[in-house]
Amino acid sequence: MKPLSLALALAVPTEAYLRFGCATLSVQRLDPIVEPGKIPSSHVHQIVGGNAFNATVEPGSDVAAKATCTTCSFSEDFSNYWTAVLYFKARNGSYKRVQQYPNALLGDLTGGMTVYYMQADFSSNGKQKITSFKPGFRMTVGSPTNTAGKHPGLRYTCLQDIMTRFPETAEFPKQPCPAGIMAIHHFPACWDGKNLDTPNHQDHMYYSGTGGFVTHGPCPASHPVRMPHVALETMWDTRPFNDKSLWPTDGSQPFVWSYQDKQGFGTHADYLFGWKGDALQRAMDSTSLLSNGLKTQTVAQSNKCKINPSVREDIDGWLDKLPGQ
Repeated sequence: MKPLSLALALAVPTEAYLRFGCATLSVQRLDPIVEPGKIPSSHVHQIVGGNAFNATVEPGSDVAAKATCTTCSFSEDFSNYWTAVLYFKARNGSYKRVQQYPNALLGDLTGGMTVYYMQADFSSNGKQKITSFKPGFRMTVGSPTNTAGKHPGLRYTCLQDIMTRFPETAEFPKQPCPAGIMAIHHFPACWDGKNLDTPNHQDHMYYSGTGGFVTHGPCPASHPVRMPHVALETMWDTRPFNDKSLWPTDGSQPFVWSYQDKQGFGTHADYLFGWKGDALQRAMDSTSLLSNGLKTQTVAQSNKCKINPSVREDIDGWLDKLPGQ
């Protein structure tokens, strides 16, 4: 079997970005950025990346030095990426977790998500110096308390097939989606050059994008350092719940995030940097991002990396209430 990233490089040799899959590391109530040390955290997350992930990741610590495996196809990426989990709410008020499935070209990954690192956009590296994140860096995008879709980088796509990319909406699709629902999270790419984190995990970064996989605008003087544009795509397999007779009697869409958000505006994601050594900086300095010596692993190796649950509770059966809610 070819390493996953090699297959991608052969498929898209002219495109200037990293695009790779990360299998599911764990699904449980942990959040070392927003709720450090709390076991369990307030709602369920799906987590990918390195196996150093736990309830307490000390601020400033280098997770790449502690991890021994990763679920990502680039074997030097021990970062962690996580989002909330999607649930279906039945007419009787019970909940069932929606499973994830891999994006196109990612092989037989177990759940997980697609991760992007971009310098400019899909077709150009641009001319600006891109500075890698530093060990101990962390950030979030979005907030579970949001009640309006104000962030242009947080969107949903109602998948007609696995290749669908448009249109994007700020709220959950209102109709059954033939191939599921894709959630998209674009992180900011302008850094203040000083802080690896801030109390709200966002003020040290600035989002100069307009949404989508397009070139971001100039960084402001307050956040002058251009960093990689990180984006996540998660494919939620809502197909088993597409029978409208299962939906609410008023015809409204039946999906909720694991913190009881049924509009979708509160979608959010977390990022904990963990690339080994200078691997990411070498990639950002490269003309063709998918080359330049990044080490890869097979899909089987990605799927094998797991962590034991710190929280033991039923998250997969038919539930009377969402865990923690």
